[in-house]
Amino acid sequence: MKNPRAKHNFISRTCSITGVGSYVPERILTNADLEKIVETSDEWITTRTGIKERRIAAADEFTSDLAAKAARRAMEMAGITADQIDLIIVASITPDMPFPNTACLVQEKIGARRVPAFDIEAACSGFLYALEVGQNFIASHAYETVLVIGAEKLSSITNWKDRNTCVLFGDGAGAAILQNRENSHGLLTTALGADGAKAELLSMPGGGSRCPASAQTVTDGLHFLRMDGKETFKNAVQAMCSAANEVLSRCEIDITRIKCVIPHQANRRIIDAVGERLNATPEQVFINLHKYGNTSAASVAIALDEAVRSGKVQRGDLILIVAFGAGLTWGAAIIEW
Repeated sequence: MKNPRAKHNFISRTCSITGVGSYVPERILTNADLEKIVETSDEWITTRTGIKERRIAAADEFTSDLAAKAARRAMEMAGITADQIDLIIVASITPDMPFPNTACLVQEKIGARRVPAFDIEAACSGFLYALEVGQNFIASHAYETVLVIGAEKLSSITNWKDRNTCVLFGDGAGAAILQNRENSHGLLTTALGADGAKAELLSMPGGGSRCPASAQTVTDGLHFLRMDGKETFKNAVQAMCSAANEVLSRCEIDITRIKCVIPHQANRRIIDAVGERLNATPEQVFINLHKYGNTSAASVAIALDEAVRSGKVQRGDLILIVAFGAGLTWGAAIIEW
């Protein structure tokens, strides 16, 4: 197996994930519950998405709260305290507020005083983008310990009158601690991509400088997410497969070397299509979509935590993570656990 990062002279040390953690809210919203809200059915939702239930945050529970709880669990696994964290990166499309950034709010909640903290926004690909940013800080010796979080309160931007979208999304957070671990390859390679020409396929138009918040933007429903499902599906499968094949090629391995494939948990049909095109076996592909729905930037982070804690992966196993989101954005990574 090849380590693609070894060819870059500026990469002077490896970056490993030394701890993972996740958190989902207590409230469960089932398909049966949704039948009482919109014209839909458990059969309709399950057949088209594979989702059975999702978690919904309380009214007084915000993205930073979800992120902080996931962070503490990752810190516990890594065996570190808040004063050992050097940098916090939060990936989210549902920040507590436009500013200050959610990472600063997380910093205060976990007690990581005065360390740099910032957000990135790459929608459902956000956690992979954050991993790549974080690993570069570790590899360059800029920082020793980086906390990376994907967190979302998607219920806050979901149109509960739109049966095509409200059945898909849930709330949650996943976190990872990045450090150099001796005698470990860690994060082997990451392939990221974007296509702004297709930005209209998945978006939330209101609230920014283009459509500032007003009574009219609220009336027009511009503060809810919108999606062209058919085109999003097509682009997701193509982009995820391309990114996955790119990282496999860089490492000079095939899918049989991968112990666990963690795809973005958006839709069971997308997951199945990606798995089939990559020639992955059902046993290789980790799925928790049925429990949580699409949690955007938190999706693969939550799945990684569950895969590790369930014993799906062991030390030395190879993990392939692949995601796709609004932007359009996408990415894949291979990690030696």
